[in-house]
Amino acid sequence: MDYCYRIILLFMFSAFSLVFLAQEDKTFHSLDSTVVLEEVTVNAYQTKSSLSRIPGSLSVLTGDAISAWDANSMAATINSLPGVYMQSGTYATSRIVIRGMGSRTPYNTNRIKFYLNDIPITSSDGVSNPEDINLHMIDRLEVVKGPASALYGSGLGGTINMSTAINRRTHTNAQIHYGAFNTMKADVQQNFKTDRFSFQAHLSAVNSDGYRENNHLKKRTALAAGDVKFKIFDIEYFLYATYLNAGIPSSLGKTDFETNPKEAAHNWKDVEGYKRYHKGVGGVSFVKQFNSNWKNKLILFGKWNDSYERRPFNNLDDASLGGGIRNKLTYHSSKSDVVVGLEWIADEYKWMIDKDDILLNKNREKRNHLNLFSAVYYRPTSKLNISLAAAYNTIQYKLIDEFYEDDDNSGSRSFPSMFSPRIGVNYALHKKIALYASVGHGFSLPSPEEALLPEGDINPHIKPEEGIQYELGTRLFLFDGKMEVDASLYWIELNNLLVTKRVSEDIFTGINAGKTRHKGAEVTILNRIFSYNQFPGQLTSNFSYTFSRNRFVDFTSDGMVYDGNLLPGIPRYMAQLSFQWAPIPSMSIDAQFQSVGNQYLDDANTASVSSYFFSNIKLSNRFQAFKGSSLTLYLGINNITNAHYASMVIVNAKSFGPAEPRYYYPSLPRHAYMGISWGF
Repeated sequence: MDYCYRIILLFMFSAFSLVFLAQEDKTFHSLDSTVVLEEVTVNAYQTKSSLSRIPGSLSVLTGDAISAWDANSMAATINSLPGVYMQSGTYATSRIVIRGMGSRTPYNTNRIKFYLNDIPITSSDGVSNPEDINLHMIDRLEVVKGPASALYGSGLGGTINMSTAINRRTHTNAQIHYGAFNTMKADVQQNFKTDRFSFQAHLSAVNSDGYRENNHLKKRTALAAGDVKFKIFDIEYFLYATYLNAGIPSSLGKTDFETNPKEAAHNWKDVEGYKRYHKGVGGVSFVKQFNSNWKNKLILFGKWNDSYERRPFNNLDDASLGGGIRNKLTYHSSKSDVVVGLEWIADEYKWMIDKDDILLNKNREKRNHLNLFSAVYYRPTSKLNISLAAAYNTIQYKLIDEFYEDDDNSGSRSFPSMFSPRIGVNYALHKKIALYASVGHGFSLPSPEEALLPEGDINPHIKPEEGIQYELGTRLFLFDGKMEVDASLYWIELNNLLVTKRVSEDIFTGINAGKTRHKGAEVTILNRIFSYNQFPGQLTSNFSYTFSRNRFVDFTSDGMVYDGNLLPGIPRYMAQLSFQWAPIPSMSIDAQFQSVGNQYLDDANTASVSSYFFSNIKLSNRFQAFKGSSLTLYLGINNITNAHYASMVIVNAKSFGPAEPRYYYPSLPRHAYMGISWGF
């Protein structure tokens, strides 16, 4: 380890030396667009508008802020946003919670809908895998928080919209990254641009031994995207594919977590458990601008997944294939915007379970989900923006039991149609002060495991969970635009709470278990402290804070009453402060500090994890290599104080036999990385 840090110090010294040898060219440095306090245009409310006029809470990241750190995990990036909490157990296991929604999903992200270039990448049962996304390929990330079904269908927690970069010129970029735990990453991007045609290709490869036992990672991603302009319409195309092979160290009990966090769970280590999959999503969009007011965008898309997971209790072999249509017709004028659209997704999910080469289960499930949506934005004056939105959703599941050695568990289920309205208002009291308020309905569907009874047949009584969110906020633009403040209060009433119950080590089921109430406050402060071309240069800061109280209002499980208890798996608060300092135009020094409050681990509130604090730092320097090209060297250290904490927890973990309940995924210790990027 000492030898590694000596190399890093030498790298840092070399980077500083190159700074002063290089010519100071202002074109080599551009501030992160999320903290340069300019007017931000967003698309996440189904309409293109300035952020200051959006009638609801919204967080935006653009440009380098998305991949500001080591870019191997989305957690450091997305946790800079208020109301959003991403837990990262390994590079291949994570969970995102927004305003307390999604904390009970055991090993993935649910209750939140993801879009990539307007294509839904969340499966029709609501499960998303954000760890599949290569952050270097993403140029924009917008988060709509809380029930937003009137805008995007199923997703009580909210919606995360991601976009690849707009191709503006022909160029090439290549990057090599090396970090602790023998982590090596290579990226290459090629862009080609003419007046009528654009194409971008992005390939990435990551290999890592991992911090823990049985924690190896091999990941490959590929992106192809672009557009073709015709006289009558434009065509946009997009394809994203992922291959992953990752060891599963699983979670640990308290003793191993505290004394030997590098250890894998013994049962997973003994069988060398892993997951391996190929995934892809692609689509073609037909964009027609009828005139200055009317525009239509039709998207045809498809998705596939072929996965295998080796587990100590059995092996899961599953696959899915699906596709759909998304169409959005928009009208824009000086006083109003109207959006009318539909989204239809159909897919088929197959899975089979075996142990010791003996087949235990084999099923197919077909799903259909239709979402009809509409939104109207009316601006009677320059200060007032009123939004009315609604969506109508129909959902059907059909289960086909293909395991003929036991009872036939085939069946079908049509969930009640869902009508989700929303109203929002934004009023500018002054050019420096805007107020917004909204009320909206949302719902989330049960996952395949939650929709089945322990015996394997469809649960005819399970219902989608539903919620209503009340939100009030303000946006302030102070000190001649040098400071921006966004503060909001929210209150969410959730009914038919979906609870995933672990019946045995390998069997999960779902129940509707009462009501919860989510209350919280969120604050973001963006501040330009210095903006000089000479020393001390340019210094910006980004501060975010979330305080929440999420309680059971009416919840009884296994005869135990939990009314009034706090929901587990959600920190009481999160605070983040980051700085970006450019002492000279070619250099950037980024520092990030995060504090996360304590959280309960079970519904009874008898087990908990303490609050923790960690910090990251990164130095990068860009200099001219030769005419028309530049090199960027960077060095970073994560978890500078070497804090030991649980980077992900399993809510209501059960103990089997004499073993402790395995609640904890240990965090990475202090570790460093470095890399070089060449653009020309």
